[in-house]
Amino acid sequence: MIQDVRLIKRRTWLLSLLVLLQLLVLAGIAVSYYAVGWFGTEIKLKTAPVDPRDYLYGDYVRLGYDISRLDSSLWNEKEIEVDSGKRVYVLLKPDVHGVYEAKGIYASKPAPQPGEAVLRGTVTNHWSGSISISYGLEKYYVPEGTGRELEEQANNLIAKVKVASWGQAKIVALEPRG
Repeated sequence: MIQDVRLIKRRTWLLSLLVLLQLLVLAGIAVSYYAVGWFGTEIKLKTAPVDPRDYLYGDYVRLGYDISRLDSSLWNEKEIEVDSGKRVYVLLKPDVHGVYEAKGIYASKPAPQPGEAVLRGTVTNHWSGSISISYGLEKYYVPEGTGRELEEQANNLIAKVKVASWGQAKIVALEPRG
């Protein structure tokens, strides 16, 4: 009988610990998203949007960036092969207008100088002379019915993006170029 009580207490304790760990993981995911906004550095990126629709979330603008397709010469890891699905870090520097451009692609996170930013991405495609990278910034949800308006401004938008020191990013706003 005492053995049964101990076993029940042990199982209850383990179950409670498992539930607590799951809650901590979920809270960590949520906090990491908000931490980008709190601690991230704001940068600007040139966009090229297309307007699809998501039946669950409503209108969104699909965005492409000048930094989404980069020249292979920016790959700084000569002894490491570039493969689809590989996590990479793109070093960004602002141009004279304050819009950030890619200056290098790395397999591990480089140390940025003041004014630079590092954006984490995933290689989606690699062929001779070009590397395509996805940053998780390719969808921007907008109020119902406003996606078409943004689509018409296609090449005249700048995305304001917050980038955290660990490379995670989120779109803060879209604004017209100019």
